[in-house]
Amino acid sequence: MIKISHRKMLLCVSASAGALLGFPVSAQAQGFAGDPAFSDDASGGEIVVTARRREESLQDVPIAVTAISSDALDLSGAQDITAISQSTPSVTLENSRATGSTLSAFIRGVGQQDPVAGFEQGVGIYLDDVYFNRPQGALLDIYDVERIEILRGPQGTLYGRNTIGGAVKYVTRRIRADKATFRAKLAYGSYNQMDAVASVTAPVSDTLRVGATVATLSRDGFGTNLTTGKDNYDKAVFGARGTVEWEPADGLLFRLSGDYTHDTSQPRHGYRMLPGLTQPKLLKGKYDTTAGITRRGPYSENDVEAWGSQMSVDWTVAPDWRIRSITAYREDDTRSPVDVDSTPLNSFDIPIVYTNWQFSQELQLLYEGDSLALVAGVYYLDANALTAFDSVFQVVTQFTMGDVDTKAWAVFGEATWDMTDSLSLTLGGRYTRDKRTSHVQREFFLGDSSPYFGGTGASITLPVVVDGVEVVPTFNGTRTDSAFTPRAILAWKPVEEVNFYGSYSRGFKGGGFDPRGDFGNPDVRQGFRPEFVDSYEVGAKTSFLNGRVTANTAFFYADYTDVQIPGSVVVEGPPVAFVGTLTNAGKARIYGVEFEGAAQLSDSLRANISFAHNNAAYTRFIVNNVNVARDRDVQNTPAWMGSGGLTYSVPIGSGRFSLTGSASYRGKTQQFEVAMPLIDQKGYWLFDAGAQWVADSDRVRIGLYGRNLSDKRYITSGYYFPGAATDNSVTAYYGNPRTVTASVEFRF
Repeated sequence: MIKISHRKMLLCVSASAGALLGFPVSAQAQGFAGDPAFSDDASGGEIVVTARRREESLQDVPIAVTAISSDALDLSGAQDITAISQSTPSVTLENSRATGSTLSAFIRGVGQQDPVAGFEQGVGIYLDDVYFNRPQGALLDIYDVERIEILRGPQGTLYGRNTIGGAVKYVTRRIRADKATFRAKLAYGSYNQMDAVASVTAPVSDTLRVGATVATLSRDGFGTNLTTGKDNYDKAVFGARGTVEWEPADGLLFRLSGDYTHDTSQPRHGYRMLPGLTQPKLLKGKYDTTAGITRRGPYSENDVEAWGSQMSVDWTVAPDWRIRSITAYREDDTRSPVDVDSTPLNSFDIPIVYTNWQFSQELQLLYEGDSLALVAGVYYLDANALTAFDSVFQVVTQFTMGDVDTKAWAVFGEATWDMTDSLSLTLGGRYTRDKRTSHVQREFFLGDSSPYFGGTGASITLPVVVDGVEVVPTFNGTRTDSAFTPRAILAWKPVEEVNFYGSYSRGFKGGGFDPRGDFGNPDVRQGFRPEFVDSYEVGAKTSFLNGRVTANTAFFYADYTDVQIPGSVVVEGPPVAFVGTLTNAGKARIYGVEFEGAAQLSDSLRANISFAHNNAAYTRFIVNNVNVARDRDVQNTPAWMGSGGLTYSVPIGSGRFSLTGSASYRGKTQQFEVAMPLIDQKGYWLFDAGAQWVADSDRVRIGLYGRNLSDKRYITSGYYFPGAATDNSVTAYYGNPRTVTASVEFRF
């Protein structure tokens, strides 16, 4: 195994950056094929992004943004959006513990670990400019995608929903107006992976065009449930998407789209890190389990359905003026049996249901003149999130339900003024008002299920006291939070190939109520407060040698106040209870540096490199009137991250053959704010490689891709509830093992 110290890695990256920066500045910047920031088409055209709600060259955008084209994703063998965090600085994207379709996202130390109703995401996930209000169903597979944009830092002045930590934008392909197209991709790989994706588009008339995509993605499990004999970590996903575009006149476009995903994979169960009553010895296979929750109750199988539709209208009302409307509705339904103890006993089992729906409406006014660009808009969100679950402890079951309504509206705007040919000033602001209404129900029952989950045990009607506080069976609360959040950017381009910028932005995330909290406690009844981030950034985006080299660097500093830290503990009664412990952690300080570079070393060889260092620490974290900040760490934010790769490409026959290899490093990662060595992950490397042949006509693509070639076992998330009441329920969830996939794609 290769071991490289943090200092050596920093020296390597610094040397590479210095080499890139040492090239003389040329007169003109052009894109080259293969750079993740550029497309892989024959023209080598530069990717155009819409990070600021208008089309701009990636290198001209004065914010920290990474754009990855569909061809770059294809060449890497990436299958879902978690793969992009290997090469994107300061970004963590992962499965949320016991689910294969719920996403946990962190950018620069800001994110949301727990998917329970009542908590907003710290990182916004967008599908074609539509915000996902809940993380369920947000772990998107990569198909029918044009590019993915990752924006780091608060993004409140341009986006419908205020996103405090950053945004991940999933941009789908537009339909060609000049001819019909057809794409079909088949893949087979390790663990009997079998994927099939078919896409067709066609112009029906001069003004109307339609398109549709269907995908089936399947794989056997990486491990086995030794109790039920079923797979563990398998995959069974069906997805479909349809789009209609109508352009009745020049400058007027209607785009109606809908998508549907159904995940029927087996429940994911973690690996026990401590011995228990029925498992005195740890299992050999990290992906194996002895979980037995699937043998009981009506919610014994994993089932996730998510669907949505949106209508966007883009109208050019005058040569420099446009109006945009984005109307969307989304809904998802998740039923998942979570076996926290991962044994046949019901020492700690959680069958859980998530149901979410949202309606959003956004209106934008856009102006783009010779020296002024303006975006102004209003946004409205009406959403409901319901979480219901049993916490089963042997013969006593605690039922919890949180039903949360969110109504939010915002007014936002941002203007960029080109003061001179080389100097521009951007000013923006947003006013947000969030109203959150919560209904929480908490009851205890004898037996291994509540009536909601099919149980017939008697209700425990006597007063129940947990940790000195009497349990309140029902709670209703409402809170409204509002804030103004500004942004300012000063950008200077002394020459066309160099873009220096400095920025300040403020992010805001509203408060709420933890449905798992002890509402007999007055502090819990008041709810948790909103959190704020004041983010400062200076950076440089540079290109050299006619665009053959790019080097982008960003330095950032953030003051993070009233940080919302959701947590939970098991209280050893009687009765045993599962209790939320959400804390507004006072203050945190996060600063660091990010670098992304790429170079076309020759006509056949190109290289890319990325690097991030995050120094994240709490400065104020009050527990029982004591500041315990020194004993707390910012979760899911490794201090060191880096990646690098080489791609060799040569003509072979009537096409072009490309061979790529890459390595990525992620430093020590702490799962929660308190160190838990059994589930915290030490620093590790991942190695990937791929080979691809593309016909000159681009009608045939053949590929072979290997990921995690060293077969590294690394923890991505886990549960930590040691003790007799839970039979030492400490479980870990692991990233994918080594996989090899072969694919063939036809395009017409």
